[in-house]
Amino acid sequence: MKLFYKFVSYAFHPILFSFIGSFLYILLSPIHMVKRQEYIILTIIFISTYILPIFLLISLKKLKMITSYQLSTIEERKFPILFFIILSLMLAKMLLGIKIADLLAYSFFAISIALSATYILLFFRLKISLHTLGIGGILGFIMVMSIYYQLNLIGLICFLFLLSGLIAVSRLKLKAHKPNEVYIGFLIGLIAQLLSYQLFL
Repeated sequence: MKLFYKFVSYAFHPILFSFIGSFLYILLSPIHMVKRQEYIILTIIFISTYILPIFLLISLKKLKMITSYQLSTIEERKFPILFFIILSLMLAKMLLGIKIADLLAYSFFAISIALSATYILLFFRLKISLHTLGIGGILGFIMVMSIYYQLNLIGLICFLFLLSGLIAVSRLKLKAHKPNEVYIGFLIGLIAQLLSYQLFL
């Protein structure tokens, strides 16, 4: 079973969630975009939130600023999280600038809010689960899409709730986090998306 939990943790790694959320937005949003625009948006987000972070982690490991790609200690998490906060704000500003994906832009503002809360909690020696923060964020974003666009996404929301539970159990079984770190991570990710919706819309 440990191999299965490891598979779940790798398959739903935190750096994938921004792209997954963006892909679901493109797939489900009733806003009309030409295919070229969709490809450009997804390509920029994939490079920014997946390729760049991989290079960052490789560089940090070579510089011996981190000991593993799992960022297992509080100190190792500080710089990468700060990097992601800035990156999320830049992506949000870029998406607002093109004026065809405002809701997606606000979701990146929400990511920066969630990561800022996570960064602050590091100083209180609380290592929030980025896995559950990520899946909580996607769930919150899909709920916002459902409300804003009046879409019936109950099936997807139920699936994401179940997936959230599986990811949470995996992190606990692997002893990567304490229960409160898993639950708080999920709530921060979820609430940040709903808060962003209220603040900006």
